[in-house]
Amino acid sequence: METIQISYPLQLVKENLPEVVAAIGFFDGIHKGHQEVIGKAVRKASELNMKSAVISFHPHPSAVLNANGKEIRYITPLEEKQAILTELGVDRFYIINFNKQLSELSPEHFIEHFIKGLGIRYLVAGFDFTYGKKGQGNMQDLALSADPSFTTEIIPKQELDGEKISSTRIRHLLAEGELAKANDLLGRPLSIHGTVVHGSKRGRELGWRTANLEAQCNALLPKTGVYAVKVRFNGEVYEGMASLGYNPTFQYEIPDVKLEVHIFDFNKDIYDEELDVEWHEYIRDELKFSGIQPLISQLEEDESVIRAYFAKQ
Repeated sequence: METIQISYPLQLVKENLPEVVAAIGFFDGIHKGHQEVIGKAVRKASELNMKSAVISFHPHPSAVLNANGKEIRYITPLEEKQAILTELGVDRFYIINFNKQLSELSPEHFIEHFIKGLGIRYLVAGFDFTYGKKGQGNMQDLALSADPSFTTEIIPKQELDGEKISSTRIRHLLAEGELAKANDLLGRPLSIHGTVVHGSKRGRELGWRTANLEAQCNALLPKTGVYAVKVRFNGEVYEGMASLGYNPTFQYEIPDVKLEVHIFDFNKDIYDEELDVEWHEYIRDELKFSGIQPLISQLEEDESVIRAYFAKQ
């Protein structure tokens, strides 16, 4: 997949671009609803013998328009989004730099630059996609415009268990520890990429060697607690358990959230290596123990529960 960073005003020369069928949206999470939109574009491109494309934005508009300065964390940070789109068979990925200037564009000006200007011949989007200043343009308006240069298709609301599949719903589920439901909406396990860094080495002293993972700074983390996970490293997949939290048993530690992963049946030195952690099941809340032995006993129970969980999969 070819990735093209673009901004306003558009610098690309339309005549040098292939005609494409494009899906447009922010697509954080690339959940089942997003997959319906993107999949339709990929299939239509094959049918029309054109290239398929996804048009998205970065950073999230709320990071630019909200004055509170709150950091935005993504279900799928940009690198992971690119990897998933490649797996879905997308040929081109247009990333529009979202800034204040772009947010002031009229709907008509947005279409002129980023649809017609990119040579889009067939545009697919969800029913609730909006564009232009304050979201004044929507797909229904675009469909009624009868512009001969491109065709539009609106994908209706996608639901699961009677509720709309949305990134907001997934974020809420992850915050509540409802990992299985969130994964069902995603259509795959939540995945977080990170680098193994040096920690306190306390796990080794306890007999539970862990990889301390520094996750991507803008990755959305689930609720604190203990999880059944799978770790992808050097083309291999390992089962394990992850602890996400503040180590309350050791009160003198720095009060920043830590992600530690104990990989089952694994004893390699992986400092400074990059891992992908797939989150499969929420096991329990983070607990504070009265001493080392109760902590060890709980870790033994956690491993037994998680091994049994994976044995049933």
